[in-house]
Amino acid sequence: MERQKEIYQVTLVGGVVNVVLLVFKFVAGILGHSAAMVADAVHSLSDFITDIIVIVFVHISGKPQDKSHDYGHGKYETLAMTIIGVALLVVAVGIVYGGIMKIVAWAGGEQLEAPGTLALWAALLSIVLKEAVYHYSMVKARQLQSQAVEANAWHHRSDALSSVGTAIGIGGAIFLGQRWTVLDPVASIIVGMFIVKVAIELLRRGIGDLLEQSLPDEVEEEILQLAGSVDGVNMPHALRTRRIGNHYAIELHILMDPDITLREAHDKASEVEQLLRSHYGPETHIAVHVEPR
Repeated sequence: MERQKEIYQVTLVGGVVNVVLLVFKFVAGILGHSAAMVADAVHSLSDFITDIIVIVFVHISGKPQDKSHDYGHGKYETLAMTIIGVALLVVAVGIVYGGIMKIVAWAGGEQLEAPGTLALWAALLSIVLKEAVYHYSMVKARQLQSQAVEANAWHHRSDALSSVGTAIGIGGAIFLGQRWTVLDPVASIIVGMFIVKVAIELLRRGIGDLLEQSLPDEVEEEILQLAGSVDGVNMPHALRTRRIGNHYAIELHILMDPDITLREAHDKASEVEQLLRSHYGPETHIAVHVEPR
């Protein structure tokens, strides 16, 4: 419950910043005639929506196991990360498409209106605030071992970096003269492509976990070494691993002396479980199958 409260607090901080920025960006983008700033505002709106998604899904993922969820509800947090990735990808495609249409119109002779300085100030403010929220969220994500908070942190970072591109495009369009107003939609396309990259990475991780992708090779090797370090345990093998939200699930077979008692074999298997839980967390799901050596 304490973990959920901290996740809510982190998300709330980001949500407040997102609301302030999305209102300011929309106003600055419309009044400042900046396509890049309007695109940035849409990105901030998607940030706010994903904040809501995180709160809802983390609440569900925090529920204990029940009759219909023997392994708990941790996958809902992974689902939240995947939804955030989809939302980012949709936003990015829309931004890129809008920028391309502006450039096509400019190439056809249409005069693009130069953005105003209000849009530039909005971009600079966004860089400062979103970068600060990114660092705050990432520190908390590592402390809380939360996939959803980490995904949301990258969402904040993508917004900060997109604002860098926006600021460059708007600044160039303002200070280099009418001939360079095309820099504004060019900046919006660069912003969109960066967001596409972040979205694909989040989707790759989220879908991988939802489809029961194994833990990284180095983690599996560490698990085998830890299990084999218990006295009397031989040749840990048939290892199967996956993630359940922010927890690990581990199943493995071990060999033991066939002449020891059932109680001794059980105690050794329990020792392996305790060692793995002390290393990977008390919520780690572990199943140890004992075989005669």
